[in-house]
Amino acid sequence: MTYALENALFQWREGEQRLRDAEDTERRQLESAAETVVDELRRRLGSSFLIEELAAFYAQGTDWAAELAQRYTSGTEAAYVVDAAFARYAREASDFAGGRARESHARPEAP
Repeated sequence: MTYALENALFQWREGEQRLRDAEDTERRQLESAAETVVDELRRRLGSSFLIEELAAFYAQGTDWAAELAQRYTSGTEAAYVVDAAFARYAREASDFAGGRARESHARPEAP
């Protein structure tokens, strides 16, 4: 697993934890914002992607996602919402299992 992916996964888990730690009334708003960002991720990346592709997309910038999240939250919480949304969407990656990237099981090509 690359450092960029490890770092992204760490940030995404932190975002999820922040949402879980929020008070009940605030959590509902944050969850709604996260689901909106997940829906937009699905629209932008589609349903078939690799975890490395998601991490690369994240590294390109998430200003669009933060702007979307800010419609539902204050500016300081938007980053956590975005990270939580990426964490949730990561679970849909074709090579992701149980919180970590799976190694490819493809057979090596014959010489």
